[in-house]
Amino acid sequence: MSPFTPDSSRITDALRDPLSALGLDLEAVELTPAGKRRVLRVAVDKDGGVTLDDIAEATRAVSTHLDDADLMGEQAYTLEVTSRGVDRPLTEPRHWRRNRTRLVRVALHDGGQVTGRIADSDDSGVTLDVSGAAQRVEYDAVSKALVQIEFNRPTHEGA
Repeated sequence: MSPFTPDSSRITDALRDPLSALGLDLEAVELTPAGKRRVLRVAVDKDGGVTLDDIAEATRAVSTHLDDADLMGEQAYTLEVTSRGVDRPLTEPRHWRRNRTRLVRVALHDGGQVTGRIADSDDSGVTLDVSGAAQRVEYDAVSKALVQIEFNRPTHEGA
């Protein structure tokens, strides 16, 4: 067995370009042990959301690239390519943009918290609709932000 142990940062660096060529953003790479095997989870996203065809195409590209670059060593692994889930924090401006009109709970570095619907966002912050009033929140003030699950989500024109 090879002494080579892959790390997720090397895998992330190696997969970013092949996924970008498919129009996908690489959101997360997680490598975890699972008995004698390992599980490599790769989360992708794009504007408009990912389809099952996108996931299938990304899986083929990732698998081929990992095999060609011999990034995983000799130990067996299971590859899971998935879309970015709603349970993942909003950490990049594109996450906010892609979740326009969604309800979010935002924890602030100063200990405060705000819950509102994403009205607009740009590279430095987001404007939330909080009970009918616009509230600007700069990204550097956010410690954590999560989309809230809504079973009866209101529809919005132009969303």
